[in-house]
This record gives sequence, structure tokens and C-alpha cells, in this order.
Amino acid sequence: MLTLPNMLTLSRIVAVPLLAWLLWLPAWHVGYALAFALYCLMGVTDYFDGYLARAQGTVSKLGIFLDPIADKIMVAAVILLLVGTRDGAPPVIGGFNQIAALIILLREIMVSGLREFLGGIQVSVPVSRLAKWKTTLQLVALGALILAGALPDWPWLHLAGIAALWGAAALTLITGWDYLRVGLRHMD
Repeated sequence: MLTLPNMLTLSRIVAVPLLAWLLWLPAWHVGYALAFALYCLMGVTDYFDGYLARAQGTVSKLGIFLDPIADKIMVAAVILLLVGTRDGAPPVIGGFNQIAALIILLREIMVSGLREFLGGIQVSVPVSRLAKWKTTLQLVALGALILAGALPDWPWLHLAGIAALWGAAALTLITGWDYLRVGLRHMD
């Protein structure tokens, strides 16, 4: 069912390779600026796909399935590129801060697996308000870190992005535990 909300969700998935390419060359500040613009556009489509689906009464199983996948693909791609080094340049997320990125990625994998398991036994785990805040802080952190690549003369922007990343990692641990606790109740 290709409704407008579902097409917006699919557009985020299709845009990930372009986003990755723009982030690939670390010394290309224009690439980071374009990546930031694309990342913001992807964030806007993330908001509007859900809003339109609810407003138009076109919430679909395809949309419910694809929306979190699109978010996870985008976040995982950005984190992977920001922790990587290319051509001898230091990573945007380096050293000990890579632990925060790892926490976020591991939680996303765990929750995806847990949702798949629980779906198989007909148990739904709704997204909590705190999980929505986690996602928002995570997206803001990654956006700030991308923008910091475009504006290297603003070191405070990088520091703010790293601080937000650690905040997102803390919320990731809390919400991941909440999901795991619910899931454990349904396991033999």
C-alpha cells in the first residue's frame, strides 16, 4: 500500500546511501553541510509520515513495519560513518565516545530482535514517551555532529553533539532495559 506516508518512509531508506556518500569524505565541509541538510529533510519526513498517516487515517501495517526500520538504518549508517576514519582523518566520534555510539547500536539491535520475538507470540510493545525522547535526543546529537563537520571552526558544536550523544546513550540504556524487562515476562 503505497500511500504518501509510506512513500515518505521509503524515501528515507532510499536517501541513506546519498547521506553516507556525503559523509564519506571527512575533509569536505560542503559534503557535511549537504549531509546535514539531507539529514534534516529525512527528519522532517520522519515526522510527517506518522503525522499524515494518523491525520488521514491511513496507518498501515507496511508503515508500522518500515518506519522504525528506516530510523534504525539512518541512525546506524550515520553512527558508522562518524566513528570511522578515512584518509587518516580522526573520527568525528572518537575514543571513549565511541562507547556511547556502541550502546545506541547494540540497543537498537536488541530491541529489534525483541520486537520480532514478541511479534511472533502476538505481544505488542508500544513505544514509550521516554523512548521517543531518546530518539529525539539521538537525532539531535547526530545532527549536531554532522553540522560540526561542516563548521569545524565551531568546536562547541562538536562538544554539544558529544554531550547529547551521551545523553541519548543514557536514555538508550533505560529504555532498552524497559523493553527487555517486558520481553522477559513473555519468555519461558
